[in-house]
Amino acid sequence: MPMYSKKVMEHFTHPRNMGKPKEYDAVGKVGNPVCGDVMYIYIKVKENRIVDIGFETMGCAAAIATSSMVTELAKGKTLEEAMKITRDDVAESLEGLPPIKMHCSNLAADGLRAAIMNYKKKREKEQDKTT
Repeated sequence: MPMYSKKVMEHFTHPRNMGKPKEYDAVGKVGNPVCGDVMYIYIKVKENRIVDIGFETMGCAAAIATSSMVTELAKGKTLEEAMKITRDDVAESLEGLPPIKMHCSNLAADGLRAAIMNYKKKREKEQDKTT
């Protein structure tokens, strides 16, 4: 088993923002066919800011920890700020990941970006209807 930092184990054993929020505006779904991890990141947006966020992850300890961490990093940020969260930000915030588990942080950051992109697409469609 890879050696995980205390921070990874903390987020794995006590994940933040786990589960689908009652209300959300968009979801990002990402997966890795090699390891089988699947993540759903849900966002609730108000005035261009992520006011609520949640996740559902089927995967290893690192996948759950990175999902938890990316929600913590994104909560309260504007969509533009949240889009800038990188896989390195996630890994560094967790005090590192074993090299074999770095792909998990890629998934978490990608899931967040996918949710934001889905939100923006929905908004564009709504605006198209009103014009």
